Amino acid sequence: MNIPAELKYSKSHEWVKELEDGSVLVGITDYAQDALGDLVFITLPVVGDATTAEESFCDVESIKAVSDVICPVSGTIAEVNEGLADEPEKLNSEPYEAWIAKIENITDKGELLSADEYAAFLETCEEA
Repeated sequence: MNIPAELKYSKSHEWVKELEDGSVLVGITDYAQDALGDLVFITLPVVGDATTAEESFCDVESIKAVSDVICPVSGTIAEVNEGLADEPEKLNSEPYEAWIAKIENITDKGELLSADEYAAFLETCEEA
């Protein structure tokens, strides 16, 4: 399981990359894409919309089901990765390059985990 050390993680299996300007990129983890299976569609969030930590801000559809993507931070959608609309499978093949949204004006970072903390959390998920 790939868990890059420089990222932060949520217990709902999203990753957060903090950028120099104070904004963040958000995507789904390797664990999430593996659990979801082959992704065939994504409903992207809308630029300008507010997000709330630990609430759904978009959804992905796999061959198995439609699943909410939970936003790990509160803020404002500054940009979305429009390329995912045509190639949602990039979330499977490149989970840490295929970000979903750039969020700015961060007011709450929820409960973000370090890579080590996320790895330990995954062990509890697999035991359940």
